[in-house]
Amino acid sequence: MTDTADYAPPKVWTWNKENGGQFASINRPTAGATHDKELPVGKHPLQLYSLATPNGVKVTVMLEELLAAGHTGAEYDAWLIRITEGDQFGSGFVDINPNSKIPALMDRSGPAPIRVFESGSILLYLAEKFAAFLPTDRAKRAEALSWLFWQMGAGPFLGGGFGHFYAYAPIKIEYAIDRFAMEVKRQFDVLDRRLADNEYLAGDSYTIADMAVWPWYGAVARGLVYGDAAEFLSVADYSNVIRWTDQIAERPAVKRGRMVNCAMGDLASQLRERHDASDFDTRTQDKLEPSD
Repeated sequence: MTDTADYAPPKVWTWNKENGGQFASINRPTAGATHDKELPVGKHPLQLYSLATPNGVKVTVMLEELLAAGHTGAEYDAWLIRITEGDQFGSGFVDINPNSKIPALMDRSGPAPIRVFESGSILLYLAEKFAAFLPTDRAKRAEALSWLFWQMGAGPFLGGGFGHFYAYAPIKIEYAIDRFAMEVKRQFDVLDRRLADNEYLAGDSYTIADMAVWPWYGAVARGLVYGDAAEFLSVADYSNVIRWTDQIAERPAVKRGRMVNCAMGDLASQLRERHDASDFDTRTQDKLEPSD
């Protein structure tokens, strides 16, 4: 690996498998399936293939919130996709999401299955399908969608930018960490100013905007990702973000959503696959372990 002070980009870039850091085994410059593997299909109309990363948590929180609000049609099966083992490159998964990223959803409630991929797209699809967690008033709807798409644009600076270089990169690069730390702090300031005068991001109602932003920025705020990043970024200074983070974390549906497809940490916080609402109450070791 070349010292960063002496590095000059080559005329033509070539892939070096040894430079990928912690996730080198699953990063590559080509798309498409690497192996044949069909995805399982459960009994419910909605089939989710995911992992409890922040992007995955967005969707399981949404589904649990829909069920808590009485939308029985939102019952779902959640299958664990082990991204460190390359499950996202199986042919069945690629058929749903050609981008090979979790989460991916199949809606089998109609005459023909509908695939939905990208977490923001799934949130919007479900909100429109069930007419929930997205205001119908034009101005309020626009506000909610603006914050939803804010997260989609801002998130890569937090995760693939700051998170990668601060926590996962094989070498610490001062310029990269400083550049992305500055941007992430600016993003926290954006959120904090908005939440100073609003209970939720879209105003006075809890929407898919909160469900999109909370799993990322709430996780950083409470030290759940990237080691000591919360201290490094002085996130405690953003008191309105902390208030909002803690308020959402106490929602029962959020607590359940965080557990689904979780395969790391304390076993008490894990429900690796979810096929029925009763799974939360009757968790046994066989339900904690992923199916083959």
